[in-house]
Amino acid sequence: QMQLVESGGGLVQAGGSLSLSCVASSRNISGYTMAWFRQAPGKEREFVGGISWVGRSTAYGDSVKGRFTISRDDTKNTVYLQMNFLKPEETAIYYCAASTKAIARQKYEYNYWGQGTQVTVSS
Repeated sequence: QMQLVESGGGLVQAGGSLSLSCVASSRNISGYTMAWFRQAPGKEREFVGGISWVGRSTAYGDSVKGRFTISRDDTKNTVYLQMNFLKPEETAIYYCAASTKAIARQKYEYNYWGQGTQVTVSS
């Protein structure tokens, strides 16, 4: 089992920035694709961004491209999400997840999940 713990959420004004972190324990993330998903009240959990263990390639949801950046530090067993120019509609719980697949954008492809961290963007 892998445990994932997110941090860095909070309240920010529209147009502002936040940086999220996710620390893994019990297993090293080096052989996993790591991703961030988010879920707003009453909505489906959606893919925000992912970074593969193969070549460190990255992928993003269309709505965050150019504003969000995902990165990883396998020596610290940590994955990050830098979020810039945040919008009120991006208020959600942000989840960190790990997958054994080299490329994964769907929830069902992820084996491990954190408990999430709340991000609230005020208008």
